Amino acid sequence: MNKAQLIEAIAKEAKMTKVEAHKALGAVITATTKALGKGERVALVGFGSFSVAKRAARKGRNPQTGKEIKIAAKKVVKFKAGAELAKKVK
Repeated sequence: MNKAQLIEAIAKEAKMTKVEAHKALGAVITATTKALGKGERVALVGFGSFSVAKRAARKGRNPQTGKEIKIAAKKVVKFKAGAELAKKVK
């Protein structure tokens, strides 16, 4: 499902226009992005939670040359599915 299909599904489920659904989805994405940018955790009960984790610097290999390279430390976004979501996907 892509963003346009998600907007269409939200509009249908919530009985709103696609324009309203687009604004609502945009607001959710913006709020989630800002919270994660501040290092906060975003928990949606029954769905799951988004959090920021630190990934340490490490050594890797260039698959084409086999040469060892240094991979810098960085922050990554992690998602953990909630119990309800996990049960429905199972």
